Amino acid sequence: MRNKLNKLYLYSGYLSAFFMVLIALTIVAQILGRFVNITIDSTETAGFSLAALTFFGLSYTFQSGEHIRVTLFTRLLGKKIRRYQELFSLSFCIIITVYLAYWSWDFVYFSFIFDDISPGLLAIPFWIPRISMSIGITIFLIALIDDFFTVLKNEQPSYVKNADPILKDNI
Repeated sequence: MRNKLNKLYLYSGYLSAFFMVLIALTIVAQILGRFVNITIDSTETAGFSLAALTFFGLSYTFQSGEHIRVTLFTRLLGKKIRRYQELFSLSFCIIITVYLAYWSWDFVYFSFIFDDISPGLLAIPFWIPRISMSIGITIFLIALIDDFFTVLKNEQPSYVKNADPILKDNI
């Protein structure tokens, strides 16, 4: 199970990188299109790709220990108290993420039902770019729950285990 979850987070990171490349390609296409008098609307596709990049990157950066954590206070706590603090923080984050995931899936559903279309030159059905947000936030929720149970088992969470060695000494 651990191997499958790690692959899920890794593939989510790959998707995030893919959308970053897609942003660059759409902007380059727009620049090149100007030279040959072709209008290419990169604003909309770059914006959709930015949302996908952000949400697919959440779980990968979280598991890699790359999210910003304020350890100034937590490093002063004892091991037992730090564990409770981690559990509280992860619980709070899980609750917020469940709420966000629910409403993002609801947003996708109603965009599909009402056939909501983007107003740009491409006229993309909105449920297509919005589903990347929902999938990404759901994978992030899985990562949070994964680390919650890891801390519950008295093990080191992935964001500490995979953190930068210089920072890990202070955690």
